[in-house]
Amino acid sequence: MKTLRNVRNALLLPFLFVFAIQLNAANSEGYFKSNSLLKVTAKDLSGISLSEEQNTVSGKVLDENGAPLAGASVVLKGTTTGTTTDFDGNFTIEAPRGAVLVISYIGYETKEVTINSDTLRIQLNAGVELSEVVIVGSRNANRTQTESTVPIDVIDIKEINDVAPQVNLNQILNFVAPSFTSNTQSISDGTDHIDPASLRGLGPDQVLVLINGKRRHTSSLVNVNGTFGRGNVGTDLNAIPAAAIERIEVLRDGAAAQYGSDAIAGVINIVLNNSVNELNLRVTSGAFFSKNSNSQTGGSDGETTNISANYGLPLGDKGGFLTFSGDFDVREDYNRAREFEGDIFNLYNTVERVASESGFDITNLLDSDVSDVIQFANQAGINLNGATTQDELRTILSADNTEAELAARGLERSDFNIRFGQSALRGGRFFVNFSLPLDEEGTEIYSFAGISSRTGNSAGFYRLPNQSRTFTPAFINGFLPEINSNINDQSVSLGIKGKLGDWNVDFSNTYGRNSFDFTIGNSSNASLQNASPNTFDAGGFSFSQNTTNFDVTQYFDDILSGIHIAFGAEYRVENYEIVAGEEESYAQYTADGQVITLASQLPAEDFFGNARPGGSQVFPGFSPDNELSRSRSSVAGYFDIEVDFSERLLTSFATRYENYSDFGGTINFKLASRYKVNDNFNIRGALNTGFRAPSLHQINFNSTSTIFDQDGNPQEVGTFANDSRPAQLLGIPQLQEETSRSASLGFTTQIPGINLTVTVDGYFVAIDDRVVFTGQFSGPGTGTELDNLLRQANATRAAFFANAIDTESKGLDIVLTHRTGLWENWRLKSDLAATFSNTRQVGDINASQVLRDAGLVDTYFPEDSRVYLEEAVPRTKINLSNSLSSEKFVFFLRNVFFGEVTEATTIVERQQVFGSKIITDLSVTYKIAEALSLTIGANNLFDIFPDRAIDDFDPVTPGAQTNRSSGRFDFSRRSVQFGLGGRFLFARASFSLN
Repeated sequence: MKTLRNVRNALLLPFLFVFAIQLNAANSEGYFKSNSLLKVTAKDLSGISLSEEQNTVSGKVLDENGAPLAGASVVLKGTTTGTTTDFDGNFTIEAPRGAVLVISYIGYETKEVTINSDTLRIQLNAGVELSEVVIVGSRNANRTQTESTVPIDVIDIKEINDVAPQVNLNQILNFVAPSFTSNTQSISDGTDHIDPASLRGLGPDQVLVLINGKRRHTSSLVNVNGTFGRGNVGTDLNAIPAAAIERIEVLRDGAAAQYGSDAIAGVINIVLNNSVNELNLRVTSGAFFSKNSNSQTGGSDGETTNISANYGLPLGDKGGFLTFSGDFDVREDYNRAREFEGDIFNLYNTVERVASESGFDITNLLDSDVSDVIQFANQAGINLNGATTQDELRTILSADNTEAELAARGLERSDFNIRFGQSALRGGRFFVNFSLPLDEEGTEIYSFAGISSRTGNSAGFYRLPNQSRTFTPAFINGFLPEINSNINDQSVSLGIKGKLGDWNVDFSNTYGRNSFDFTIGNSSNASLQNASPNTFDAGGFSFSQNTTNFDVTQYFDDILSGIHIAFGAEYRVENYEIVAGEEESYAQYTADGQVITLASQLPAEDFFGNARPGGSQVFPGFSPDNELSRSRSSVAGYFDIEVDFSERLLTSFATRYENYSDFGGTINFKLASRYKVNDNFNIRGALNTGFRAPSLHQINFNSTSTIFDQDGNPQEVGTFANDSRPAQLLGIPQLQEETSRSASLGFTTQIPGINLTVTVDGYFVAIDDRVVFTGQFSGPGTGTELDNLLRQANATRAAFFANAIDTESKGLDIVLTHRTGLWENWRLKSDLAATFSNTRQVGDINASQVLRDAGLVDTYFPEDSRVYLEEAVPRTKINLSNSLSSEKFVFFLRNVFFGEVTEATTIVERQQVFGSKIITDLSVTYKIAEALSLTIGANNLFDIFPDRAIDDFDPVTPGAQTNRSSGRFDFSRRSVQFGLGGRFLFARASFSLN
């Protein structure tokens, strides 16, 4: 009967809670007296003694041989308050006398120690492995990593920060978590400044990011240029300082039924640092020392400096804390482009040079009177063959004259190189993490907040003198335009949690905002000719999100072998904005400087009669027609239950209903189970349904961008919303949510005798109506409605977001962990993690009949989009990390195997496969003093690069145009395995004061 009453109470609690709130309106005093969650009054707070029974306890954790154990978990029993030991096995924690500490370390038996002094010496015995407690994947706070029903990686960021070369979060995860992929992109507009990331080979917007279990907002940037994740919106992980993070939990399983939209591939939960009375300061500096540095001439480039700090204060006498974390970094750009091999100057450019050297205003050469052109052509020794009209001169003067002009101008081909490599960045981040327990029953106020600001500089394609987009009277040798970004991010979360009867209740609100503004430098609006400025405010966009959560949990230890019940609700409001730039950044002008608004108006032309494009070169600004502010809301409710039917069998079930103001409702389910065959072997599996609502960005983004095709030819591509007239004309349907079905099956095993843990998990994910960025549609002919609409947008082609395809992903994840003590005071920690994944399009393209009748299905989902989806990131990735440490030294060695990728191009013959590579990281840390250590090391120690782009795919036509784009790209810019920097050498000084 007691069991039935408990189940009945669990089901009735949501209704009783609403009733209690109504009762509170009539009798607030009586209600608050009977509920412990909110019973702390001002009078109660004033009576709290900040020193009552609370002590700063310090200790040292050792193995059975007396060697320190670094990274051991120390948790105050019955709470989530805890810390980890440093490299010398030391820890400090705020706890009262008589409290119990739970100490665990992988490969050793867990030990409980009662605090009876301010200094503890704790020795662990080798034995059964105890994994870390995780808070993602299960709302049961006592569930450990290997006991979970789904695969979860726990990454100790504190430890990584001390020994690894990488300092930003995307790159840290890229080299630590095999299922995670993120690389710096190049010549891809705003994507150069925010790295798109992937989990299990799925899209950047199919992984949900949490901080301390609360939903993190996404970036305002949508990737529309030629990169992996094209058409997706991801989370800007680099806005979070690594110094603020204690650990990262990566849930490698669908979790939309638990956490909502975006969790199709899994969840990344960032757990913030809560250590107190400890100052950590790190200074890291390094550069690329590579054979390909400085445009492949050798030396060093890409200098990077990062300064980070973390400090925490204890609050109250019940384990409260306030931590401050931040960093500042400067990253210089590097260039891996080869010398440009294409045409640069024509004979008309020769005429311009001769005229300019004669003191003539070469703007006048554009007049209809061609006598000046003929005069200076004759002066230059050009054989005009009797040409006297502009049409005749155009034919003759369009001929290439690059080599002669380079010699005459004292220039080299390298002067016209693009900047192909990482962008320059300068930024700072600051985070705080706060918790204040209010009573002995677990009532706690908590908050965390962060701000970041980052400026970036990248370059586009060189605007050559022989192109109509270069107004040579202002840039006689052409120019390299630059994109300058200003990225700002703010977030704050505030909540209260405690007990309501026997139930744990958590009420919180989380707000986040990201903005991205563009300033275009060293550029020109070619249609404005001499009147054009060189710097443009091109506008930008922003995205904000506010999420309110109410969560209730309870563990019933008297039902079967234990039941954990959780339920709650979420309300989320989102807003997306596009802000217009200045007129010169987006408008196209006539020859007399009038903004083109009518089809009858003609733009300014170059000497050859080619229309000069409008807008700032490299990135045309947003126009008032692009400007918008769109909002939506969603409300969700979930129920989650975990049942230990016995000590061996655990089963969990979750369901979530979510309703969007612009899409309607969806309900999803998750069923997972773990069976303990024996103390050292578990079998686990899960079944999921999931969904992802199209982002506000994908629904509303519209702009015109200069996108270069695979031959390096510029195309002015207008992105139009799906409710626009161009979309209607082409038969592009309205966006709808993605839906998914997934399954996973695996096992975990421990071999205590050799301190080895193995987890193996296979998975399958099917996604229907996947949102992609379409190919580029051309207008059917001059004078048609579509062509007129394109012209009004300063575009020659159109692209859209669409639910174009269905996909299937399959894979296998393997993780091996080994810990052992060697000779006296030396410990060896080894981790082998591998992922093998395969994503492919299945079934027919989901095209409308209008598109099929027009023969545009291959444009709707082109071949390069298929490669981006299936083959542009490594499908195999294996990581082997080894850390050998003593009281004074830490030797860190890591090898990462990156599988092959394929060049993303619409031309099948050019889909070159770039082979697998192994990247080696090595570092040595020496502890100079108790508070100071020094690390030196290398990322990519052996200066490994991806395969070079093949010069010639056509044996019949040697020298034919290939993926190298006339020498611009010696390596692929579309399919990036591990970056193009080469060998990176670094030094780090770490200061830690307890």
